[in-house]
Amino acid sequence: MATTSSASRVAYRLNRFGRAPRITKSLRKDRTTHLPIPHVPALTTREFAPNRLKDHYHTTLADDLMYMTYTHEPSGVGKKPAPPSTPEDTVRLEKIQIHTFIKESLQNKSALLSPIMMLRALTGETTKGGGQHAVEGIQLVKGRKAVGGWIRPGVPVGAKVDLRGQSMYDFLNTLTEFVLPRLRDFNGIVLPPKSSSSTTPSTVSGVVSFGLPPEAMVFFPQLEVNVDAYPMLPGIHIHFVTNAKGKGAQDKARALVSGFQVPFVRR
Repeated sequence: MATTSSASRVAYRLNRFGRAPRITKSLRKDRTTHLPIPHVPALTTREFAPNRLKDHYHTTLADDLMYMTYTHEPSGVGKKPAPPSTPEDTVRLEKIQIHTFIKESLQNKSALLSPIMMLRALTGETTKGGGQHAVEGIQLVKGRKAVGGWIRPGVPVGAKVDLRGQSMYDFLNTLTEFVLPRLRDFNGIVLPPKSSSSTTPSTVSGVVSFGLPPEAMVFFPQLEVNVDAYPMLPGIHIHFVTNAKGKGAQDKARALVSGFQVPFVRR
């Protein structure tokens, strides 16, 4: 009798969980892909491993920068005092932009395929990757106005990608650990002369930029393992975009970038 009851319970469990649930409401379909749209919101991935550079900024670098970049300006009659130096207004890295210019794409648009593949391998960025709607992936750079009769408005001339969050720190880690130490001719980002003006648009933007030649691209581990897959490896321009604005913004940005082991040199 006990054996019969146990067998019936097993059969009940198999029948209960072995069948697919009954569809009570049909799903709407996307007009473009004709795939069903789930009722739940889009899934969003999160950081799946500790990030060394991000932890270094929050535990060490942010406090040092708050003291290093503080400038005391005494308030006078009718003059607004300088804002206090707090963790909220400490200079921080907001994004890293990588772009490349392909002159051959003006005559042949297929020349952009190799740079797009290169940026995709370097960054791993895709449009709305990981459920993040702010992630735009690899974008085409198009001409805005005619230049010398050979660049026309709307014609693709290159590609770019914006890195934020964990992918930004991952690229920065690869750059400082694997690429820059292997460049023999790279002593650091060249600083402007001391006599240069501190009020130019570039000095108040808080952006640090430099370029890598095509010969340096093979030092990236993502490209080094399969260099033959890329017919052409162009050079890239790297822009470290910070939240620093106003007078002395670029000096604050340089202090931040140097804290991530990116060297600078003055000629």
